[in-house]
Amino acid sequence: MFKLFYKINLFFFIFLFLLIAGSKAEIIEKIDVSGNQRISIETIKMFSGVSVNDNVSEKDLNEILKKLYNTNFFDLVSVKIDNKKLFIRVKENPIIQNIIFEGIKSSTILEELKNNISLKSRSSFNNILLEKDKKKIKLFLNETGYYFSKIDIFIEELEDNKINLTYNISLGEKAKIRKISFIGDKIFKDKKLKGVILSEEYKPWKFLSGKKYLNESMIKYDERLLKNYYLNKGYYNVVINSSFAKMTDNESFELIFNIDANSKLFFGNLQIDLPNDFSKSNYEEVEKFFKKLENEPYSINRIEDIVEKIERITINEQYESIKANVNEKIVSNKININFKIEETEKFFVERVNILGNNITLESVIRNQIEIDEGDPFNQILYAKSLNNIKALNYFESVNGEILDGKEFNTKIININITEKATGEIFAGVGTGTDGSNFSFGVKENNYLGRGVKVDTNLNVSDERIKGKFIVSNPNYKNSDKNLDLAIEATSIDRVATSGYKSNVTGFTVGTEFEYLDDLRFGLSTKNNFEKISVDASGSAKQKKQDGNYFDSFIGLDFIYDKRNQRYQTSSGFLSNYSVNLPILSDTNTLTNIYNYKIFKELYENNISTFSLSFKGASSLSGDDIKLSERLYIPGRKLRGFESGKIGPKDGSDYIGGNYVSVINATTTIPKILENVQNVDMVLFADAANIWGVDYNSSLDNDGIRSSVGLGLDWLTPVGPLTFSLATPITKEPTDIEETFRFNIGTSF
Repeated sequence: MFKLFYKINLFFFIFLFLLIAGSKAEIIEKIDVSGNQRISIETIKMFSGVSVNDNVSEKDLNEILKKLYNTNFFDLVSVKIDNKKLFIRVKENPIIQNIIFEGIKSSTILEELKNNISLKSRSSFNNILLEKDKKKIKLFLNETGYYFSKIDIFIEELEDNKINLTYNISLGEKAKIRKISFIGDKIFKDKKLKGVILSEEYKPWKFLSGKKYLNESMIKYDERLLKNYYLNKGYYNVVINSSFAKMTDNESFELIFNIDANSKLFFGNLQIDLPNDFSKSNYEEVEKFFKKLENEPYSINRIEDIVEKIERITINEQYESIKANVNEKIVSNKININFKIEETEKFFVERVNILGNNITLESVIRNQIEIDEGDPFNQILYAKSLNNIKALNYFESVNGEILDGKEFNTKIININITEKATGEIFAGVGTGTDGSNFSFGVKENNYLGRGVKVDTNLNVSDERIKGKFIVSNPNYKNSDKNLDLAIEATSIDRVATSGYKSNVTGFTVGTEFEYLDDLRFGLSTKNNFEKISVDASGSAKQKKQDGNYFDSFIGLDFIYDKRNQRYQTSSGFLSNYSVNLPILSDTNTLTNIYNYKIFKELYENNISTFSLSFKGASSLSGDDIKLSERLYIPGRKLRGFESGKIGPKDGSDYIGGNYVSVINATTTIPKILENVQNVDMVLFADAANIWGVDYNSSLDNDGIRSSVGLGLDWLTPVGPLTFSLATPITKEPTDIEETFRFNIGTSF
């Protein structure tokens, strides 16, 4: 027993001695630094955190080592204490003289790589940072589609402990997305879902699109887009289980999304809970909207619409800042929602950041933002700013986020965008019972990233050759005003149908700007030089117009736009009125134009439209309007009839009229062939009337023409094709039909 007690005590004393010895501190009387070449002794002492007369123990040496290594200046470091002296031995990392990238020809990729890596020329080399940079380079190349890239690193040692660092990169082929598939409880057809996401299948003609290559960050964003789409179709509990890429061959992948839609839910009871000092009568519009939504499929966009309506009313009533809390409760297949309105503290905009614009100039985007830095934060203006940017149609996606600023009552607005191809090459062909037409053009909607639209096109038919060049700057001098220039030349040969020829050259200069919310005003001047040659077979009235003309007009435009979005519109309407006033003209022709179009989603995955238009032309001086100014019904608005081959006739000539009215209705229809992808079908009905002959009212042929038909939009390997088949319902004996028409085009 005594021996055991002795051993325990002996062990305790030995442990205590070692502990005391290990923690014994010495007062440092001198610090000795060696091995340094570029970095001064005093700097190294500062990095160590130790000074003369400090108490330093063996335990503190690890902390000194850590501090010195964390500087990234040293390859090797050793420290020890001996006889009240602290010895620091270092081996400095070499200095990088040059960083060289081999195998990269693209200046854009090269610049991105240089900006993203941590190691820089004239900085200290560090193996840990080198490995991190290698991973950064690989990740960036993956995001640009180069999944099969290889990176070799070479270090060339130079004099004075300097090196050249070389990245030898073999890009290989880009990883193409050969196929996109959706599995699980996906509900919707693959074509519809492909239109929702950013990633797209590889097509040879999409040579400028980067979306056809595998991109991990884009795939994650695609997941969010898919989920949002389902949330707007009633699938409240949708889950994107996974997304993965399966290699199909040496350079291609199949991108697969696994979707669990779960059951569809519908709006149930919706109500609003207001603060006591709020007038409930101001929100009657919102409560009426609640009634319309009952039993409709759940939609997160509808929720956002309601919140926007509430906020707009609140601001209009000059209440303080408010917050709408959305409380949802599921009962069976219904969602009951309570919108609880609370007054909140007023915030101010500290900063607005634009992120993701690699091509588009920041000034072009900022010009669409309705809220400035330093202004009180306004949710409505914030939402309108995002819609304005989306309406530019330069971007695949536009998303905003609001973050807390440096001060307690400030906010930072981040606007994240993803750019898309904005160029377009298009061609079209029409054929009918009495002739054909061809059109071709090239268009760029965001020239050099400045928001400038450049459009050149050529249209050739049996009777007309028309060329046009248009330049439009929607942000003239960083304002909200458009500046437009158009130059056009037209050669018309209507000897066979109307007894005359005409050659016109002219130009138009105009501007457009927002006058009030959703109301825009346009002002333009149009100037034309024209030569009319009347055939010997023409009537006496026509022969009087043989000669040269100069016409100058002032154009006024009023546009009222209540569409939910300008492109891929699903609801709202567009109304515009235009008038051309003759200023200096040989015939003094006044032209009035009115157009109205409404959009409505009648059922799920359906977009229906109804439009009407009117155009009238008359001479202020009482003269006959020129032959070339007479009005015809465009073939695209009255399908089933050949353009220019209906209406009043003078002998064998189609002479047009003074007035034209058109009604169009279209609706998308469900697929007939479920297994056929990339095909959309629409039903349409057209009706039009052309009348008025100023020089001889007896020539009027003012019967209403109408037609119905079927249209197909088909995404083929060579580009999108549009077909239409139309059958006239009401017509006149002299009308010439055009039963079939198609167009083809692609974008870049």
